[in-house]
Amino acid sequence: MAHEGGRARFHRLRVTAVDRLTDDSVALTFAVPQELREAYRFTPGQHLALRRTADGAEIRRTYSICSTAPADEAPRSLRVGVRLVDDGAFSTYAHKEIAVGDELEVMTPAGRFTLDPTPEADPNTGTGTAPVSGHYAAVVGGSGITPVLSIAGTLLERAPEARFCLIRSDRSTASTMFLEEVADLKDRYPDRFQLVTVLSREEQQAGLASGRLDQERLGALLPALLPVERVAGWYLCGPYGLVQGAERALRALGVRRERVHEEIFHVDDGPAAKDRPATPTPAHSTVTAQLDGRSGTWPVQGGESVLETVLRNRPDAPYACKGGVCGTCRAFLVTGSVRMDRNFALEAEETDAGYVLACQSHPTTEGVQVDFDR
Repeated sequence: MAHEGGRARFHRLRVTAVDRLTDDSVALTFAVPQELREAYRFTPGQHLALRRTADGAEIRRTYSICSTAPADEAPRSLRVGVRLVDDGAFSTYAHKEIAVGDELEVMTPAGRFTLDPTPEADPNTGTGTAPVSGHYAAVVGGSGITPVLSIAGTLLERAPEARFCLIRSDRSTASTMFLEEVADLKDRYPDRFQLVTVLSREEQQAGLASGRLDQERLGALLPALLPVERVAGWYLCGPYGLVQGAERALRALGVRRERVHEEIFHVDDGPAAKDRPATPTPAHSTVTAQLDGRSGTWPVQGGESVLETVLRNRPDAPYACKGGVCGTCRAFLVTGSVRMDRNFALEAEETDAGYVLACQSHPTTEGVQVDFDR
């Protein structure tokens, strides 16, 4: 992962391709110059934050890498999928203005919704000689295909014994992103790549009936498709409702929590802080932050989040979405306590270990200390 041992940073990368995928989605390809290739080495499933300034305001958005990760070298190019959203400040710009030859500010890869296909350690020698094997599966909706395309493509290419089952849900064929790329995986790995497509608003001539993939439907579908108990890793990505329904279905089927990985792309229907009892906040509080080896302490103003307090004094603090989704602003809570409004990025193991999302955290003690360097 590119930012391990060092915080993710922005660099200007040149756009080499803008490919229209559907009426409301495009794929952007960036060239990575030789001197930056190590910085942009990525694990399949990670994302990039793109940054621009419009009308004096900075806009950042995260988009997942859909490229297959090179096995023996750092990437020469990176490709991301961008779906147009209503009134989207960055997605509208991507669809209407970005052209080949433009340079964009691109953060080095981040994110933990990943599957590393590096050979597993041989129990006899302790070295990475045992090939990755086993069965993996994903349930995705809409643009949730983007990181899973990288995960599946890389795994199947590098691990000859591995299998991958993709269950994808889309509104219609016309709205389905990366149709050709997924079809190519099926052609290249006919015996190891299983594809199941469900369209919510369009009948198919063959395959499953149309309709939403909810918990009940997935609970019946998954055991009929593959040996659920033998799947080594489940990857759930897309809108909040789909991911939560799939997670509940897997739990009911007895799948262990550590085998399930989730990434939320849309949180409009997710729980917000206003839905939960409010935690009292102190009248005066301070935030101490460790960032790039330097520490500072600042007062919290007007109900700010931890990230907002830090950004007023350290504009280089890491963040991307500010929505509790991407995890770029993850920090270790050293002392004090906070209330997190939303968390769609951190696993239970991470929060149990003391990590928080700075963009969603509000101090509930007079002093809070966080470390962005851990």
